[in-house]
Amino acid sequence: MLRICSVAVLVFLIIHGQLENVSGYETCSRSLNDTESNIFYTSEPVHDEYIVQFKGYYTVNARHGFLKASLQSIKQWEILVRHNPAFSYPSDFDLIRLYEKQDIGIKSLKRHPIVINVKPNLKVRRNLHSSKSKYMYGTVYNSRTSLTSTDTAPTSFWDTVKFKSRGLKRSVPRQITSVLNADAIWQLGFSGQGIKVAIFDTGLSEDHPHFKRGRIKDRTNWTEEKSKNDGLGHGTFVAGIIASSQDCLGFAPDSDLYIFRVFTNNQVSYTSWFLDAFNYAILKKIDVLNLSIGGPDFMDHPFVDKVWELTANGVIFVSAIGNDGPLYGTLNNPADQMDTIGVGGINYDNQVARFSSRGMTAWESSHGYGRVKPDIVTYGQSVRGSSIKGGCKTLSGTSVASPVVAGAITLLYSSVKGKGITVNPASMKQALTASAVRLEDANMFEQGAGRIDLRKAYKALVNYKPQATLFPPYIDMTECPYMWPYCSQPLYYSGMPLIANITILNGMGPSGRIKGEPVWQPYTPQFGSHLDVAFTWSPILWPWSGWISVFISVRDSAYNWDGIAQGQVALTVESPPTKHDGEIQVSEIKLPLRVKVVPTPPKNKRVLWDQFHNLRYPPGYFPRDNLRMKNDPLDWHGDHIHTNFRDLYNHLRSRGYYVESLGTPFSCFDAGNYGALLLVDSEEEYFTEEIKKLPQDVNNGLSLIVFADWYNTSVMEKVKFYDENTRQWWVPDTGGANIPALNDLLAPFNISFTNHVYEGSFNIDKHEMYYASGTSIASFPDNGLVLTETLKNQATEVLDGVISTQKHVPILGLYENRSNPLSGRIAVYGDSNCLDSSHMSKECFWLLDALLEFAMHGQIAPMLDERSKTFGSLKRENPLSLRGSTPLRLAGNGLHKYSKVVDALGTRPLPECPNHLWAVANPLNISSHGNIFKHLGLLSVSNENPGGDDLDNLELLGPADVSGLSWDWAKPSHDTDSDLATVFIPLTAISLIIVVGFFANFIYKTRKRPPRRKTRLKGIHRMSMYGSKSSGV
Repeated sequence: MLRICSVAVLVFLIIHGQLENVSGYETCSRSLNDTESNIFYTSEPVHDEYIVQFKGYYTVNARHGFLKASLQSIKQWEILVRHNPAFSYPSDFDLIRLYEKQDIGIKSLKRHPIVINVKPNLKVRRNLHSSKSKYMYGTVYNSRTSLTSTDTAPTSFWDTVKFKSRGLKRSVPRQITSVLNADAIWQLGFSGQGIKVAIFDTGLSEDHPHFKRGRIKDRTNWTEEKSKNDGLGHGTFVAGIIASSQDCLGFAPDSDLYIFRVFTNNQVSYTSWFLDAFNYAILKKIDVLNLSIGGPDFMDHPFVDKVWELTANGVIFVSAIGNDGPLYGTLNNPADQMDTIGVGGINYDNQVARFSSRGMTAWESSHGYGRVKPDIVTYGQSVRGSSIKGGCKTLSGTSVASPVVAGAITLLYSSVKGKGITVNPASMKQALTASAVRLEDANMFEQGAGRIDLRKAYKALVNYKPQATLFPPYIDMTECPYMWPYCSQPLYYSGMPLIANITILNGMGPSGRIKGEPVWQPYTPQFGSHLDVAFTWSPILWPWSGWISVFISVRDSAYNWDGIAQGQVALTVESPPTKHDGEIQVSEIKLPLRVKVVPTPPKNKRVLWDQFHNLRYPPGYFPRDNLRMKNDPLDWHGDHIHTNFRDLYNHLRSRGYYVESLGTPFSCFDAGNYGALLLVDSEEEYFTEEIKKLPQDVNNGLSLIVFADWYNTSVMEKVKFYDENTRQWWVPDTGGANIPALNDLLAPFNISFTNHVYEGSFNIDKHEMYYASGTSIASFPDNGLVLTETLKNQATEVLDGVISTQKHVPILGLYENRSNPLSGRIAVYGDSNCLDSSHMSKECFWLLDALLEFAMHGQIAPMLDERSKTFGSLKRENPLSLRGSTPLRLAGNGLHKYSKVVDALGTRPLPECPNHLWAVANPLNISSHGNIFKHLGLLSVSNENPGGDDLDNLELLGPADVSGLSWDWAKPSHDTDSDLATVFIPLTAISLIIVVGFFANFIYKTRKRPPRRKTRLKGIHRMSMYGSKSSGV
């Protein structure tokens, strides 16, 4: 029986086709006072230090033997000894320093059969101070960072918000445990007993008065400092929310705390520290782990790999989703991983907190569509927790919400421990998401499944039986706002397929797979036959999770049809047998679909957004489009129409446009279906085939709208990142946009942009505009119209500190080929920041409206027409305004490492266009309920030993309702509400009769009873009921 204990082993097996029979493998399992603070996370590679990952766990001598065998040709290198509690145990990595021939040494190491990866060691910094971080051109800013958010939102995982708005203030509950009704579970006798909780943070003092004696089981220090105590206060606060027994109460005061100090008092940590500490947590058989840090670098492979291994070993991993809201596409790792529980924050009005990061996940966005995250939300604003010296303080942020959920999980875990109930990372997430309470006016990328409900989660967990489920459990394009963006635009024939990326949670075991293929089952009475459905899915579910991507398209039979088409996707998940049962575990799942279909819109209402040519951090260094964003220079928000361009998307939809996203090269779309192709902030190169096809498409009627950004090689060299401690330079792989590539694409139209960088404010009619690090037009057809402005030369400011202005800078161009009445039109603008919500100063949606009106109908807005002149006249009248050259690509840039178009040798082969294998329909002669969410059972429960009713008998402390929780997959075809009514009405009548009879009897006896003096006993009784003493006379 093979034990799969590492993601490396798993990937190796998949690649070599050795994991076809899942049942033949055994996986690693359990057997083995309000203060205002700012926090920033940054990271950078440590000079010459590398993490060498091995395929298994080996002793020190064995690992050193592997390294020596690999590095025989390298003379100057050393193994860095790690003095920490995990040193004497076998490990799956080593830390080395290469003083010479780094490239040769890395290649030699990777050739060793036991080595699976070699990655730089990362130095992580966390700034907890309230001072502003200064970023100057050419100084430090690094890769794995939680970047700042908007001015009105917290900028960190640990941050506090002070509200200064006028008006009535809502009272803040004293105890977060009371708000979530932890008291109800305490009354059952559970308070975290027997559950091991790991807290990865800044440490905790051994004798802190808030924690019960003996509950701090282990304190370990993984830093280079000698103290295990908390010198900053954050670790104490997090630990208090989970397990404090005094003042500001925690959820599980009787849990066993394992404190991992992974940050120094200077707020520095290293990836290698985390890896060792994670290994130690596995050895200690930790049950729940809270990590209130993260960053956008989901490609930090050693870190991600170790998180997978932790959850594969049964550790329930809880992590903060990030404080970069309200922007979308700002999720942080590791909370964005399928196997972790990613937690967002809400306020006490049950609204998603402004600071809480929003989905979608970015792992898959370049290849399709992201997953739904966060998983769940809870209170993270003005939460009370333990202070470092005793007493309480109040903090806000998702790093506060994360330990709230971790504490709740610990409490829930203790309530079922030893009762034969399956508890693992998937089953706990299933119980939390199935029992969560939906928030009004928030979509799934803001709230996930909703707000945590402890009582419902308890009932779900007590009645749980191992199974696989989906998240989200259905797709309903008529349910707004929760199903945004799916509900924001209907489907139609010839449109790009809708992509829904669904997470599969497998509570049956850490590994599993989809048996056979998913099946499309259209509902015949509800027009499901109008849909085509295709699938791709993960070949294996590990650890505890996987994915299925569902592609939905409208068939030609519905070209002119308007209505709702429905059906379901059916799939079967199987997992290896458990130790107690020799049978393969099987779970059948259904994904209901409800799709709004409309007649195909006219092409002048259809806009195609180019997603294929947008790149983001990670993996490469792609700088911000606005050079003024000195504290946030990395472009990591996705450049997707549903993330940082979400406001633009909503605006276009409100104007009646249908917006589709192109995730393939230009060679893969039919230009005859669209009125305009929209290129915004493109960083990618273009295939030769694309450059040849676009002029043909424009000649045949497709219009082109381009919003560019800056590109200047000297500025790119200037804004490279350097850290004097690591002596490491990071140079941008491109500018704000890839102007050399855009110039190649536009060359057939005689259009190009310069290498200038301009900035400035101006007005067009009544519209205030801000040009943020934009480029200018270098060449344009002589009969084309251009609009010019007076702007500052930002390049000279960055390079020389000199502020100068330039008149007659051409920033907007409009071109129409009047010799070809069938030809499309072209509009170009030199800056995209006014469309990007990331750091938008002044939006220019009105300008895009005007350009679309020009592109679709040839109408030039008067405000633009009045201020424009032909490019030919500009050349004659102001030739100096056109000085400058078109930029060359930065020599030695690393774009080829991350590009889908080019590699180190040149252009890659043009990929084949997607050819979806539409599933064969298996029609069902059934109809779905009117409200899928209301009638969908989210979990199956055991019928052998149902439980959870003991909680209903307690005096609960809040208004939450557990009666609406649905358990069975199979629902009757008739209306469930009518069934409830047949029972409810008679019971109500009987109850009313009893109450009336009781009061009638009471009145009768009172009238017959002689008056008597009140006794002292009556006063005592009143005192006991109301908590205050009565006079008794």
